[in-house]
Amino acid sequence: MSFLKSKGFKYIKNLLIGAGAAVVLVGALAKLLSHPLADIMLTIGLLTEAGIFLFLGIIGPEPDYYWDKLYPGLSDYGSRMTPLTSGTVDDTPGINGQVMEQQLGGMLTELQGMSKSLGSLKALQEVDFSGTSDQIKSMSNFYTRMNEAMANLSDTMEDTVQYKDQLTALNKNLSSLNNVYGNVLGAMSNIGK
Repeated sequence: MSFLKSKGFKYIKNLLIGAGAAVVLVGALAKLLSHPLADIMLTIGLLTEAGIFLFLGIIGPEPDYYWDKLYPGLSDYGSRMTPLTSGTVDDTPGINGQVMEQQLGGMLTELQGMSKSLGSLKALQEVDFSGTSDQIKSMSNFYTRMNEAMANLSDTMEDTVQYKDQLTALNKNLSSLNNVYGNVLGAMSNIGK
């Protein structure tokens, strides 16, 4: 049984599972593409996978859990376990008391943080939100009117730009008219001499 727990066996087991799955997938692809060897590849792949699963069922699962290291015998139904409080922690094989204390301290800090968060949620639960619907409606009305005012302001700005352009054109026309009038006056003064 020690071979079943070795790294070499685990590597071979994973290699067989991966290879069997690869053959099944390639066989399925070949079947979709109507390849002549598709039936043989699918059969070989599925038989390989069936054999692997049968073998995995026979050897059973590996108990490689964190709790089995903390509490040896936890997975045995009839075992009598002694609590960690009896004796010193350092006497228990496989458990480092200082590491356990640090981990438990970290968990305690997290639990205190969660407790504060839950207190904040409880305070939020007690807040009265009954008037918020009316406030939301009035805010919506305010935003609607604000958007209308902005649209009107935009229209006004366009009108202002047009007015400015018209004033510029009028100013040019007046300048031209003044030049013509000045020329007429000059011509009239020359006629009288």
